[in-house]
Amino acid sequence: MENFLIINAGSSSVKLSVFNSSNKSLSRVINARAVRLFNDDAQISIYDHNKKLLIEKNLAELAVEPPNHKVAIEFFLGWLSQQADINLVAIGHRVVHGGPKYAKPVKINETVHGELLSFQPLAPLHQQHNLAPVETIKSIYPDLLQVACFDTAFHQSMPVMAKRFALPEKYYNEGVRRYGFHGLSYEYIVNSLDAYKDIKNKKIVIAHLGNGASMCAVHDKKSVATTMSFTPLDGLVMGTRCGDLDPGVVLHLMNHYSMSAKDISALLYKNSGLIGLSEETNNMRKLLDSDQPSSQLAVDMFCYQVNRHLGALVAQLGGIDQLVFTAGIGENSPIIREKICRLANWLNLSLDMQANKDNRTMINNQESPVDIFVIPTNEALMIAQHTMQIYENS
Repeated sequence: MENFLIINAGSSSVKLSVFNSSNKSLSRVINARAVRLFNDDAQISIYDHNKKLLIEKNLAELAVEPPNHKVAIEFFLGWLSQQADINLVAIGHRVVHGGPKYAKPVKINETVHGELLSFQPLAPLHQQHNLAPVETIKSIYPDLLQVACFDTAFHQSMPVMAKRFALPEKYYNEGVRRYGFHGLSYEYIVNSLDAYKDIKNKKIVIAHLGNGASMCAVHDKKSVATTMSFTPLDGLVMGTRCGDLDPGVVLHLMNHYSMSAKDISALLYKNSGLIGLSEETNNMRKLLDSDQPSSQLAVDMFCYQVNRHLGALVAQLGGIDQLVFTAGIGENSPIIREKICRLANWLNLSLDMQANKDNRTMINNQESPVDIFVIPTNEALMIAQHTMQIYENS
């Protein structure tokens, strides 16, 4: 049996999944997550395919300094090496930014690794953490195939009009453009939709609504427009990120409040969005349960922005055949889906209220001219599929 390890490293956490391959079919057999990295209470939890806890470890016990990604991955690999039925043949990494060059997953070598590191200014809070595990893996398994799968790759199909800012061309040529993100999620949803019904030439809007949120217009299975832009800050209101913002606000924060780039980054990435509006929490479930006016405002603004961007994406497509909800909020909040569909009554969306409440796959009724789906995303499986394909062709 051949196994593929999938790594999704964030700024203070890392998700690890092991997939079995059998007759070109993949199944997840182990799932692990290390959280609160760089803190004394950093911890890793490892589960089997039935979500049964296999082991839990305080990572601070393994490191002199607060444990980082390297400590977490080394512990996981050490534990994995003791499992007799695991035979790792390749590693797949989620990498947020592929820059203007990479339109598909790629085998990581020295040249590729260097180029990906050079894209760090385009995603300063993500890229370095996405790539940190590459060196750790290489030091332990120097000959093991490693593959980079990009959140930006799916959006390479967008037309130039959707990529350009109204800035001089030299900035576009040097990488200042709309990239879009959550591409691995969108790719998975497009593939999943195709299994339900033929979506060739269909006009689809996918709403990836989670703590990080974005939307994508898809035509004939390709991205034509998306709400995130040069960075994952743009577009929808998110858990801790601001979404749409007049660039003049940044200038005002610098000039009027004497804020540094670091201060502004912390505000826009960590202290805005739902938590900034509510001053309570970035958890949508808690916001919906709250009786505070500021929390209700946060919910209302979230739905308002989704409807606003839905209008822009439908205009880009010239119509809509299907609307898909996915990610944490999109998959699990019937209330938010209902609010959004009511705001979008200009599309004559019509929900089957019981189907929506039950989180069924199709939640529109027969009167709706637009199919409305709820499809759980699976970025790890998408990365595993790409990694297996490159492994088999290498």
